[in-house]
Amino acid sequence: MAKQVQPISPVKNFFAGGFGGVCLVFVGHPLDTIKVRLQTQPKPQPGQAPLYSGTLDCFRKTLLREGVRGLYKGMAAPIIGVTPMFAVCFFGFGLGKRLQQRKPDDILTYPQLFAAGMLSGVFTTAIMAPGERIKCLLQIQAATGEAKYSGSLDCAKQLYREAGIRGMYKGTVLTLMRDVPASGMYFMTYEWLKNILTPEGKSVSELSAPRILFAGGLAGIFNWAVAIPPDVLKSRFQTAPAGKYPNGFRDVLRELIREEGVASLYKGFTAVMIRAFPANAACFLGFEVAMKFLNWIAPGL
Repeated sequence: MAKQVQPISPVKNFFAGGFGGVCLVFVGHPLDTIKVRLQTQPKPQPGQAPLYSGTLDCFRKTLLREGVRGLYKGMAAPIIGVTPMFAVCFFGFGLGKRLQQRKPDDILTYPQLFAAGMLSGVFTTAIMAPGERIKCLLQIQAATGEAKYSGSLDCAKQLYREAGIRGMYKGTVLTLMRDVPASGMYFMTYEWLKNILTPEGKSVSELSAPRILFAGGLAGIFNWAVAIPPDVLKSRFQTAPAGKYPNGFRDVLRELIREEGVASLYKGFTAVMIRAFPANAACFLGFEVAMKFLNWIAPGL
């Protein structure tokens, strides 16, 4: 395993992670919109074609009906949420790594990196759950043509008015079920790929931008391979009318498998995978660039 040069700084991870998150949203939001619309489209009546036949069809119809802006519907919520969320995510990972080190120059094993990644998933849920709920509701509203919410803030106000803080945090358990193992996979894969891609005798910190992009993109794919089934359940549960699933995600899972089979747990798979590579490549490149800058201006932090 390649040598760790810079001591781990959770504070620097926090700021660099926030910048990485902004890069991720700008690159990935259009395909996230398509993913949510595919996951939550209503079951067609007998003899009727589904609303969207697949990723490309959903992309084409969204562009035709709503223009490019339609692909960026609900982006305010993730931008407001993602900057602190990724900041907290990378902070959690940095803290998880630091907690497992006896000495600042200790090299962590891959299971230890996975555990540190899982900690980051726990940290982010408090920010992630309400942001995801608002984003999903706005993306669905745009697809159905209803206009219940005028934007992210209005959606948050209405949810709070209708059901208090619990309404905002609907789907928290599913968000945890998605993000804890997926974050472990995400960070462990990224560190593993960085080590593999580092030439003999070189330091990981000297890795070129194309190699960082490749490692980050592939880490995003591994992350979503783990995250898709709970993500489908979460999207369904968060956009369902109040009281539809009294037993939570178990009811969603039973209904999905009964009506649409096990394959329905991988709805939106193509959109997710197309998005995962460029969005996460942008995220990790943004993170590494910001980290280099922070190490330059505040080497002792």
